[in-house]
Formats: sequence, structure tokens, C-alpha cells
Amino acid sequence: MNDPANDAEGLDEAEAVFLGVRGRMFGIAYRMLGSVAEAEDVLQEVWIRWQTYDRSTVQNAQAFLATTTTRLAINVLKSARVRRETYVGPWLPEPVDTSGDPALGAERGEALEIAVLMLLEKLTPTERAAYVLREAFDYSYEQIAEIIGLTNANVRQLASRARKHLAAQKRASVEAAEHQRFLTAFVAAAQTGDVTVLEALFADDVVSYSDGGGAVRASKFPVVGRHRVAKYVHGFADRFWVGVTVEPVEANGRAAVRLSRDGEVFAVVTVGVSADGIDRVMWVMNPSKLTAMAA
Repeated sequence: MNDPANDAEGLDEAEAVFLGVRGRMFGIAYRMLGSVAEAEDVLQEVWIRWQTYDRSTVQNAQAFLATTTTRLAINVLKSARVRRETYVGPWLPEPVDTSGDPALGAERGEALEIAVLMLLEKLTPTERAAYVLREAFDYSYEQIAEIIGLTNANVRQLASRARKHLAAQKRASVEAAEHQRFLTAFVAAAQTGDVTVLEALFADDVVSYSDGGGAVRASKFPVVGRHRVAKYVHGFADRFWVGVTVEPVEANGRAAVRLSRDGEVFAVVTVGVSADGIDRVMWVMNPSKLTAMAA
């Protein structure tokens, strides 16, 4: 029979190993899924598998846990993409507070900004995994091949396709101070509904995305173009901002604002800024996506 004391000691050790790399595993799962809740579900499953696995056969615990996390995230993403096809209105990633960990467990903060996570949605699950592991966590192609279960050559192709896709659509971000300046100016202009000021802040092809998920009232379609977005923001300014407390926060490595009314958070708003001005306005209002930022 097993010695209960030794079993307890083994589980304590297993938990210590798990907690030691939990931040990295969450960073992988979150970048793969764009959802705090789904990433946490993946980590829960990883923990169950880790504590019940014959750990005496594991030579590298970190590699085992990273592999399990990535493969589970790939499976979850495949089913999540089907659900997102029927999502009501634009789907935005769930914002996460990065004030305590700007890179969210990664070697670099790559693939963390909300606008970039939106672009990653267009990749296949394996392309996304290869890109995240390589660009954010600096895994070698050999390591990624073992994690995903593909050849080295295939992984290089996946990562290359992912980089090319992002390079074709991703605009160079401005420095943090400039991003903050544009966000502050946007919020001020949005509160007054000043169309002229809003238009001056926007790039010609600015897009406004409102994610209500069908749970709250929000535009079911992206609003495109400088004048249209300015008029759109003006159109609801007189009622949207009544009684609202605006609080600066850091979401996904960038400045954002948390909006609350009567002490209850109802939105997180951030912008994407390029050399041409604000090119993305992102309103996350689905209550199920505000839990992490409301704490």
C-alpha cells in the first residue's frame, strides 16, 4: 500500500512545481484563447492531469506542463472558434490586468495587446500556438515541434505564415506615453460628444468594436471610418456617460479605462494608436468578460 504521508508529500511537491510555472502556463493559454475564463479552465485541467500523472516518468516538468497546456488550449480553441461564429456582435478578447505582470508570464509582452489578439483569431490553432510560443516565450523551433507534435520544418512554416499574416495587418504601435495621450483625449471628447475633436484624433479608417455579447445593448456591427465613428460616439454621449466613473487601468500591457456606474463596472475601453492616430476603439461590455478587470 502507498504511504499516505509520502503521497501527501508528493502532492505538495507537485503543487509547488505547478505554481512555479503557473504564470507562464496562464500566459500561453490566455494568448491562445483570448479569454481569462477559458485559460483558467485549461489550467485547472492541467493541474488535474499533473497531480494524477505518474510524475516519476517525467524528466522535465516545465516542458510537460507547457506541452499539456498548449495542446489543451489548441483543442479548446477549435471548439471556441465554432462558438464565436455565432457570437452576437463583434467578439473582442477578454481584457486582463497586466499592471502586476506586464508580459503576463512571458519572455516578452508579444501577442498580448487586444488589437493583436484580434489578429491572432484569424490564424489556425497550430499557427497561433507556434507564433505565441516562439514570439512571446522564445521557445526554440525544436521545443515547439515537440510541444505541438509536428516536425521542425512544419513548425517553422507555421510560425512564418503567422508572422506574415500579422505583418500584413498589424500597424506599428506608438510609445506608451503617446498611447496614453490619445486615450485620455478620446475619453474626454467622447464624454462631450465633440465630433470635431474626435475626428481629429481618428485615423481615416478607424474602426469601433463594441462587444456586448448579446447580454447588454451594444452595436452588433463594427463602425468604420473617421466621420462615422465620430458621429456614432456623439450619438450616445448624452446618455452613456451619465453617472459614470472613469478609472485608468492597464489592460493587456496598454493604458485603458474602466467604466463603472453605481459602483459596478460595466465596460473597459481601450484604443489602438498608430502614426495615423486612433485606428481601433474597443468597448468591452459583455459582463462575462469584465470579471478579471472588475476585481
